[in-house]
Amino acid sequence: MRLAGKVAIVVGAGQTPGDTIGNGRATAISFAREGARLLLVDRNGDSARETQEMVSAEGGEASAFEADVTDENACRAIAAECASRYGRIDVLHNNVGIGAGDAGAVHLELDAWRRILDVNLTAMFLSCKHVLPHMREQRSGSIINISSLASIAAAVGMLAYKVSKAGVNALTQQIAMTNARHGIRCNAILPGLMNTPMAVEGIAQARGIDKEVLIKARDSMVPLRAEMGTAWDVANAAVFLASDEAKFITGVLLPVDGGQSIKIG
Repeated sequence: MRLAGKVAIVVGAGQTPGDTIGNGRATAISFAREGARLLLVDRNGDSARETQEMVSAEGGEASAFEADVTDENACRAIAAECASRYGRIDVLHNNVGIGAGDAGAVHLELDAWRRILDVNLTAMFLSCKHVLPHMREQRSGSIINISSLASIAAAVGMLAYKVSKAGVNALTQQIAMTNARHGIRCNAILPGLMNTPMAVEGIAQARGIDKEVLIKARDSMVPLRAEMGTAWDVANAAVFLASDEAKFITGVLLPVDGGQSIKIG
């Protein structure tokens, strides 16, 4: 019960269909298991409600909220709804990210660049913007942004995704420093290669290759046990950063990557 008494907004609490569980859903379930009450946000309301049902089946307390976080009015409404329904906002977990249409600098279309930056970076800015006043008023809060290992490593053919996630890192550090005096912490998690529906089914379909072939190739690139991580690994890191155990940790960019970020050569 490390999050007992806390209220958390999980943005991106639904997931892409697949054989495994996604980062947002795993984090929502883990938060609930640790005692948090949840507002589950996703642009796919049905998927958010599926997560809500999973939380409720384990005895947790959660409600679903359909919203597109690239819309500022939607982000304003998310914060207002959470404060109205639960009386406070202790945790904001930003789990949003797309890469569809990405490419290198020569071939990347402007519309794809703008869409990826809007979803991956601007949406996080907007959710933080409208949650922060509530956290400042209560003089406490923890914001967790899901970045990517791609933000600090080469990402061939993923220019917009890399730039957007590097922006998430900078956003995280700026929010951490400018809100520390209010008792608010802000950290980012940098997942490496993960066996999640978006990363496996999504990429396999986009590349037109067999899923098992992709899994084997991704596993081979991970130093730790030659095996990708799972959404539960990201969720466990998020639980720690959301909890009071991390009360002296802010502005951290935490790789959850099986050692891939320190591999050279």
